[in-house]
Amino acid sequence: MRITTGIIRSAKKVVIYGPEGIGKSTFASFFPKALFIDAEGSTKTMDVSRLPKPTSWTMLFDEIRYILANPDVCTTLIIDTIDWAERLCIENVCAKHNKKGIEDFGYGNGYVYEQEEFGKLLNILDEVIECGINIVLTAHAQLRKFEQPDETGAYDRWELKLGKKTGSLISPLVKEWADMVLFANYQTFAVAADDKGKKFKAQGGKRVMYTSHHPCWDAKNRDGLSEILPFEYAAIQHLIPKDRVISGIHNTEPNDTPMVEVSTGKQSADETHILVTEDIAKEISDNSSDGFIDLSGTETPFDNEPLYSPGLPKALTDLMSANGVTEAEIKKVVALKGYYTEDTPIQNYDPGFMNGVLIGAWNQVKNMVMQQRNDNLSF
Repeated sequence: MRITTGIIRSAKKVVIYGPEGIGKSTFASFFPKALFIDAEGSTKTMDVSRLPKPTSWTMLFDEIRYILANPDVCTTLIIDTIDWAERLCIENVCAKHNKKGIEDFGYGNGYVYEQEEFGKLLNILDEVIECGINIVLTAHAQLRKFEQPDETGAYDRWELKLGKKTGSLISPLVKEWADMVLFANYQTFAVAADDKGKKFKAQGGKRVMYTSHHPCWDAKNRDGLSEILPFEYAAIQHLIPKDRVISGIHNTEPNDTPMVEVSTGKQSADETHILVTEDIAKEISDNSSDGFIDLSGTETPFDNEPLYSPGLPKALTDLMSANGVTEAEIKKVVALKGYYTEDTPIQNYDPGFMNGVLIGAWNQVKNMVMQQRNDNLSF
């Protein structure tokens, strides 16, 4: 066992939530080399980098795996918003179990299944963190009536908008997972509107963010931030690594070990830097003729999307397009499993089969297609 001391440098896991329209997406766009997974579709008017809007839970995971395979494409990955992504999770759970809605499971079982699925998302995002990429999750806020078990009375408090019942299951997972939970809101004050002090009106409206827990909202940070800050990226910029930081590179002494920037690209347009220790930098130099790490990505699989027959679910065509899978390949593997004949058009498949099998179990379908290709079969 190797005992280490000192600060471990790592990418940041940040959750930003607040009421609609306060500027969560704009705030997140200031993170270094940001790439959006725009589950809500709220970045259309913003000049940002984004992946296609995921139309299924499986597609969301495929896009994250694309980042893992090509970690040099961004320094910050943003899922905007996580409560819209939760809808995809619920659809996936219901499709897998052939249910029309999450309440159809009974006894709260549907929410337990959803919690398990959502935990898988946080696990794969941890893998992204290990690649040195910051993660930002944006979310809407909602007011809830809250009662302390040991107190009389109730009061309103702001919480992550993660469903009516799932807040008690998923919201704690997200908050525990994050390094920083920031609650953005409009700071208002009630002032007397008459001399008798019986009428009041609200004034203010300045956008601020809260960084610490309060009876009226959830928030936290591990960096000693002030409890209230202007809702501006500059307020936390000093805490966010501007370049990829390889997670797990740590100090062996209380004082900082010297870190060296290493380039991951030869062309200035594609160049990215990561921080490594001097011994790792020397190893890179000894094993590379030009001193660069070859982390160049391949062409995005979302380019040159093939055309598909009308009537196919968009969630399915998005998955097929992202992986370059043709309709003929789908019909071939479906026929091999004996579900439908090979000449049956996909749009004639039962909707439950498309949602529960082709979309819900896409990875198995894709693996079968890849196996067929490896066997050099003609489609």
